[in-house]
Amino acid sequence: MAQSSVGSGSSVEGTVLPEVDAPKVSLLDSIFGEPQPRPVERRRAPRAASPVETPRVEPARAMSTRLENFVPAAPKSLEDAGLTETEVEDLILKFLFRRGVQSGRDIAEQLRLPFGILQAMFQGLKTSQRIVIVRNSSVSDYEYSITNKGIEAAKQCNERSTYFGAAPVPFADYVAAVGAQSMTRTRITLPQVQAALSDLSVPTPLCIRIGKALVEARAMFIYGAPGNGKTSIAERLTAAYGDTIWIPRAIDCDGEIIRVYDPCVHNALPMSQIGDDEKLRQIDHRWVCITRPTVVVGGELTMEHLEVQPNRALGILEAPLQIKSNCGTLVIDDFGRQRISVDQLLNRWIVPLERRYDYLSLPSGKKLQAPFDQLVVFSTNLDPKGLVDEAFLRRIPYKIDVRGPSEIEFRQLFNESCVKMGIQPDETVLEHLIETYFRSMDRHFRYCHVRDILAQVRHHCDFCGVPLELKVEYIDEAAENYFGAA
Repeated sequence: MAQSSVGSGSSVEGTVLPEVDAPKVSLLDSIFGEPQPRPVERRRAPRAASPVETPRVEPARAMSTRLENFVPAAPKSLEDAGLTETEVEDLILKFLFRRGVQSGRDIAEQLRLPFGILQAMFQGLKTSQRIVIVRNSSVSDYEYSITNKGIEAAKQCNERSTYFGAAPVPFADYVAAVGAQSMTRTRITLPQVQAALSDLSVPTPLCIRIGKALVEARAMFIYGAPGNGKTSIAERLTAAYGDTIWIPRAIDCDGEIIRVYDPCVHNALPMSQIGDDEKLRQIDHRWVCITRPTVVVGGELTMEHLEVQPNRALGILEAPLQIKSNCGTLVIDDFGRQRISVDQLLNRWIVPLERRYDYLSLPSGKKLQAPFDQLVVFSTNLDPKGLVDEAFLRRIPYKIDVRGPSEIEFRQLFNESCVKMGIQPDETVLEHLIETYFRSMDRHFRYCHVRDILAQVRHHCDFCGVPLELKVEYIDEAAENYFGAA
């Protein structure tokens, strides 16, 4: 399950950036992730729309094949890829301008396009004296260098955009791919929900209520007192819908490049898990195979996160959260505590929640009708009735009240947790805990209490170098630490 929060970095694949300390990988790796697979057979890019019209979206030709087994097919020509020669030449020149001498196959890998498509373009760039052959590289391949004429052309391209990463995918192909991989195409059953929540102690009646909401894959409120696992439940719901999806690294919207794949948000599958060499040759590597995304945002959420954001230094656009979470789950945690007002957020999403599409504004002034195809989960400790009006609540048909365990459930959870932690259960100690710190104080049970108190017992035993076991004095110390301020 790919899970993340907002605030991903501004690094973009193939863009010119100062040196940055990436947490796990190099700059290019953080931009690209692992070399990923490739999409559907495509058609010519849609004609440009006027500044005031909404770009018309037509289904991609390759989508006429089996949608339930969507795999983006490697393009056989630029027309299949939905690209023009000018677009690809610009990317090639910017790449050579920034990286110096490169082989034809290196360039193809950078653009994530088949080498065979680019061979004729290398010849055209050589004929126009924008690149020259430096030396032989391998069979039917050469190493190329950019000329002074090519440098001037690359500088002009950089004035519009410094992006030289994977060639973008036509927006219409992205829309068709979202439809083919929509969560609404998955048949949800109770065993799937229980499997997704198997590492949590979720009662069957609650699984049934959650499962009914997952069937529609629209939106739900999960509310209730803190400590009963609302966020933990929300983060695991995506797993009920199945394994992986394909998303493009970047999409082309009437000449504007929007980055969709974000390694800080999406969990890309290693190439070895996708298939053998023969299968990989049949895939369009401008696309990435990821686990269905789970995007979690909390109090840091602002309106800017919900809109296409230009990065003027890089000359490209960043997809908003709802695009990055398409075909997955978007969790609004601690709903009601965001930097923006509840009314602002709800007014922004009333139409998308009902119609499953959103209107995004591009810097050019054009409006883009984009898929809004994810499960939106609002998780809050507050009563939804006190947060939102009736008009919005009507658009969220499922309100799941996550209550604390009963005493019987608490006892069962405590004993099961002891076994998992390697502690011998002791009914006398458990009775002391319940009588002293719950019954006598009229304190409600929470699912988190078992985990947190037993964790303190384990830490005490580890620190003091004593056997891990239940004792009244260990429980007293843990409970006093845990409930002291309360």
